[in-house]
Amino acid sequence: MLCIVACNDVASVNILVDSRDGKKYKTLKIGEQVWMAENLNYDAEGGKCYDNNPENCEQYGRLYDWDVAKKACPSGWHLPSEKEWKTLVNFAGGEKRAGKKLKTKSGWNGNGNGTNNYGFSALPGGSYLLEDAIFDGVGLDGDWWSFSGSVCLIGYSHDGILVTFIGNGLFSVRCVQD
Repeated sequence: MLCIVACNDVASVNILVDSRDGKKYKTLKIGEQVWMAENLNYDAEGGKCYDNNPENCEQYGRLYDWDVAKKACPSGWHLPSEKEWKTLVNFAGGEKRAGKKLKTKSGWNGNGNGTNNYGFSALPGGSYLLEDAIFDGVGLDGDWWSFSGSVCLIGYSHDGILVTFIGNGLFSVRCVQD
């Protein structure tokens, strides 16, 4: 068993095999929730790789619009609700500290790396802004959909995390177990 913090708070890392395409994802229990420990990389219609580069999908997962994101998770998993995101954020120390604890130890611009205390391995996969038709933010921020259409934001320049509505775009997906 791999214990990243206290063994009663974080369970062992497991592997989920997506039956739709055979891709494998690390999963782990954080508090009472079981999360994917990587961004989803399912090739759903409308999903994009950052800069349309398939290597970016391998590293950061795909970016999805909200309608696709709501249906993208494999069977037995779902797009987290805003409440589920907030439960994770509160478990990881609250809005002012959770970003640092959930970010990977490398890959964030500047001095923005995290401690990855719980194995969540948040990456700065950026986004695709529909209004401007541009990719933006790789290395700088990670943005993940919630089922309500809000987005969970983690930036390189601070330790916090924010769950908010930010408009139209393509963002990453983390799934949580049903």
